[in-house]
Amino acid sequence: MSKAKKLEELREKIDSLDKDILEIISERGQIAQEIAKVKTDSSEPHNFYRPEREAQILRKIIENNKGPLSEEEMVRLFREIMSACLALEQVLDIAYLGPEGTFTQTAALKHFGSSVNTSAFGTIDQVFREVESNASHYGVVPIENSIEGIVNHTLDMLNHSSLMVCGEVELRIHHHLLSKNETIDEIKKVYSHQQSLAQCRGWLDTYLPKAERISVTSNGEAANISSTKSNVAAIASDSAGKLYELKKLATNIEDESDNTTRFLVIGKAPCPKSGNDKTSLIFSAANRPGALHKMLGCFAKNSVSMTRIESRPSRREMWDYVFFVDIEGHADDDSVKKALSELEEHAAMVRLLGSYPRAVL
Repeated sequence: MSKAKKLEELREKIDSLDKDILEIISERGQIAQEIAKVKTDSSEPHNFYRPEREAQILRKIIENNKGPLSEEEMVRLFREIMSACLALEQVLDIAYLGPEGTFTQTAALKHFGSSVNTSAFGTIDQVFREVESNASHYGVVPIENSIEGIVNHTLDMLNHSSLMVCGEVELRIHHHLLSKNETIDEIKKVYSHQQSLAQCRGWLDTYLPKAERISVTSNGEAANISSTKSNVAAIASDSAGKLYELKKLATNIEDESDNTTRFLVIGKAPCPKSGNDKTSLIFSAANRPGALHKMLGCFAKNSVSMTRIESRPSRREMWDYVFFVDIEGHADDDSVKKALSELEEHAAMVRLLGSYPRAVL
């Protein structure tokens, strides 16, 4: 068989498969519309978006994936299918820490897919207020970076807000040097968020030691500035470069290759169990010897693993602190229930921030 004939046969197979895929996706969309009708006709309260259900579907995709496409690619494809089908039921409004082109926007789209309405806000507290006022269904905010640590402003807002954590997103951070100029030699100033400048310090010391480093409120703003000035560059994401039509003078310039930022999805509705969950909570210790030790012992006693603990001033009185803790499991799990019940006996205050599915890839 000739090469041309073989290629023709293979392309015919692809055409046939594409037709089957189209019919299956259309059928999925029709079922989504039927689900929306059932929910709308019901007198019981309902949520169109079910984060635990989406997490379960994506985990099955990973489990059943046989290649050649990677797990990341399959999850991305199915996330977009689910996003488009959910939009047939309800188009979600998502608030995120902007401006456009930030990693938070990338995290929001990674979690919800592209078939949502996204709105950028200049501060974390504005994102919280947008969701609290029902102007947006959910918000996405950064909580910690594997290199630079915790985002204290998000912790403070969680402490004083009635919103719940209903999801998390982990995003591998790749920084690029973006500019309207053609070569690195032309760059005199580098704009970026202070954390990004810190995460690329070694690269900058090596390749742009004489360039002035200027901190701005976000990488998106840095890209915007660089799109209007000559002999300057921004450290920002690939999406920011595309948005502001900048050239990549260097790629992946972060000093640590496993640089990852974790984001939280905030909303008003609690999230049911997905089978692989995390729980976030706040508590404060009574002012007596060994109080914190006893409280942390509640988790160990009930075989509940603690994945993170941070302390922050309570802002109620001088030297009074609250502790932010992430644990494995859902608040409805028996072991977690027992641990939280015992914790309430020892703590001055305990508040559940939410249980939610662990990030899928």
